[in-house]
Parts: sequence; C-alpha cells; structure tokens
Amino acid sequence: QVQLVESGGGLVQAGGSLRLACVASTSTFGNYAMGWFRQAPGKEREFVAAINWSGLKTDYVDSVKGRFTISRDNAKNILYLQMNSLKPEDTAVYYCAARLSTASELRLRRSQRDYDYWGQGTQVTVSS
Repeated sequence: QVQLVESGGGLVQAGGSLRLACVASTSTFGNYAMGWFRQAPGKEREFVAAINWSGLKTDYVDSVKGRFTISRDNAKNILYLQMNSLKPEDTAVYYCAARLSTASELRLRRSQRDYDYWGQGTQVTVSS
C-alpha cells in the first residue's frame, strides 16, 4: 500500500506560479511511474503530466506544455509539479497518482485506470 499526500495548492493570480508536491510513503518509490491529474468543477478528472521511474521520460497534455514541469526526487520520495504562467482554466483539484512499473516500460500512461494509488488532492485556484 502506498499513501500519497499532495501539498502546495492555493490561490494565485493569472500569470503566477505554484509548485505542487506529492510525498509518497514507500521505500520503493523508484519502482513507480507517477502522474498528475486534475478535476475542475463539473468536469471529469483529466490527465496533466506523467513521469517514469527515473525521471528521464515525461509526458504532458497539450494545454500545459511549456508551462508545467513534472519532476521527482527518488531519494526523498517526492513528486513535483511546477506550474508557471497559470491561467484561470487551470483551476482544479490536482491529484498525484502512482503506478507500479518496470525499468523496461517504454510508454507513460494517461489513463486513470492505469494508476494504482491516488492522493486526496490539493486545490489550485487561478483568479483572472
């Protein structure tokens, strides 16, 4: 069982920045591919970004490319999402998720069904 706890959300003006963090309670954090998802009011939860076990491979939804950066620190068991140039449409609850993977796995996953563990979420609100 892996517990994930997000932090770093808040209220920010459009154009501002936030850095989300997700701490994982496992001694084998490096065995997991990680992802960030978000859910806006009245909408389904959607994929935002993913990163492989080593941090060398990343994937982003088109709407955040060039603005958001996913990274990880395997020594500290922490996943990050640096969010710059925030827009009101980025307002949502942001969730981190973990997927048990292997070093040979080539494809990062965008489907929620592919992830095994989820955090409780952190609210991000961007005002115009």
